[in-house]
Amino acid sequence: MTGGLLAAVRDLPPESTQQAVGYPSLFLLVALGALVPVVPTGAVVSSAAVVAFHQSSPFSLLFVFLLAASAAFLGDLALYWLGQRGVRSRGGSRWLAALRGRVTPERLAHAQERLDSHQVSVLVLSRLVPAGRIPVMLACLLARMPLRRFARGDAAACLAWAATYQLIGILGGSLFPEPWQGVVAAVGLTLLVGAVPAGWRRLRGGRRGGRRGALRHEDA
Repeated sequence: MTGGLLAAVRDLPPESTQQAVGYPSLFLLVALGALVPVVPTGAVVSSAAVVAFHQSSPFSLLFVFLLAASAAFLGDLALYWLGQRGVRSRGGSRWLAALRGRVTPERLAHAQERLDSHQVSVLVLSRLVPAGRIPVMLACLLARMPLRRFARGDAAACLAWAATYQLIGILGGSLFPEPWQGVVAAVGLTLLVGAVPAGWRRLRGGRRGGRRGALRHEDA
């Protein structure tokens, strides 16, 4: 079974088939990942960039960049609009509740502080930092930032995000002669990039918990 899957990855279809299937799939997956944050959209963009890097068309990488950035932007706007409905409603909404459920009070407070200090520019950094988009978006919602103002900051954020993960894919594609090898490398690198901040937060949380325990022991 493993051998058959590896063979399927290695034997890529012709470029015309890749473009006909890959471009719409890229757009849908990134838009869905922005709206429902469960799809690893960074890995999707990097993988698409690897395949585009090995294609003969000079515009393949440009199409990947434009599709990824526009899909992320539209997905963010849809999620923000749905969140705004929850903020305006007395009973809230399941979309706003889902956003709250993905953010700890500490991370929300930190995002609100950064938003107060840096305003819209913090949106760019929020998309470049793994798992940083939702806390900042929730902070914007609770601050009742207008949709137009959010869109201006998010447009630059999506462009920077798409460029970053496309560069990861280009790096993977340039290091290996076969596209499937570059895809594996790009996916591994994007997953690693996403895992490092989470590991660092857990390490800091463990240290803080240990310090609090020591202080309580001393007080006792």
